[in-house]
Amino acid sequence: MQPPVNEITAAAPAKPFKVYRIFLPVLLGLAVIVWLFLDEFDTAFFSTFQFTLASVAYIVAAFLLIFLRDAMLIWRFRLLADKIISWKQAFVVDIMSEFTSTVTPTAVGGSSLVVFFLAKEGVETGRSAAIMLVNLFLDELFFVVACPLLFFFISSQDLFPPTTGITALEYVFIGLYALHFLWVVLLYIGIFVRPDWVKKILLLLFKLPFLRRWQQPVAGVTDNMVAASRAIKNRPAVFWIKTGALTVITWVARFLVVNAVFLAFVPVTNHVIIFARQVVLWIFMAAMPTPGGSGVSEFVFKEYYSDVCSSASIVLLVTLTWRLVTYYLYLFLGAFIVPRWLQEAFAKRKKRNSFL
Repeated sequence: MQPPVNEITAAAPAKPFKVYRIFLPVLLGLAVIVWLFLDEFDTAFFSTFQFTLASVAYIVAAFLLIFLRDAMLIWRFRLLADKIISWKQAFVVDIMSEFTSTVTPTAVGGSSLVVFFLAKEGVETGRSAAIMLVNLFLDELFFVVACPLLFFFISSQDLFPPTTGITALEYVFIGLYALHFLWVVLLYIGIFVRPDWVKKILLLLFKLPFLRRWQQPVAGVTDNMVAASRAIKNRPAVFWIKTGALTVITWVARFLVVNAVFLAFVPVTNHVIIFARQVVLWIFMAAMPTPGGSGVSEFVFKEYYSDVCSSASIVLLVTLTWRLVTYYLYLFLGAFIVPRWLQEAFAKRKKRNSFL
């Protein structure tokens, strides 16, 4: 049985768009950047640093890589929706999802609202739920597969350097990876094997007193899972090859942004280490409690890559540029798109209700 439409509507923002939702993560992130600059930036650095045409080219390349990432996500939305949404609609859904990820805690993210965004674009409830869950499954599966592969090419000491200021980094990573692995297994069973089992287990679990407050949202998620299973599990192999390839390109492009940014400021001797550390860092970012990981991400990135550069000043410039390309860009795009989208979406709903 498909979840009723009003469950999806309830998950949507019920109040008008608030500008402070943009300013809060911006201020958090910039506050940490300013604090790091005041504490560690050496003004004498500018007397020796040269920002060349090659530096500009590498920063442009970083933006092109993030655009490639979004192009693959848009293509994946179209493919999962059987092309019933236009390229423009898929673009809007992608930007809306990325924007909500920047203004909500990373652990919540924008993926949970994809059902609502697709429903507002005319995609039926069951198919919207399937798209959301398959997107989530493919992304999580990438990390579950990619992380073990890293250890075949890179030593543990290079992935978790003792010179960083982050203690017990490797052990925290193992714990977080285990949670991601269990989540992928749960999604696989829920989508492809026995969604009814997962639904019963989760509903029983969330009857516990300390989890009861989330019982109703979990009920909606499990209903979506059942609907998604019926809509997606019998797709042909070529469908999964295409969506899998788009997923891999999406994340590879996303992580290569850091390689391009580093090249803009410092010669890079080992691109594999820089790329691999991004995969590890993303596992940590998925558990950060601040909007879009703002504030925490900047600090962790700076500490994690401190041994790659010859000075703290260079690391700070790389950190700021990295967040500009991968985070603040979506805040600025969302600031233009979200208010207009919300106005049009709710105007359509009001017009439909007037005929009832």
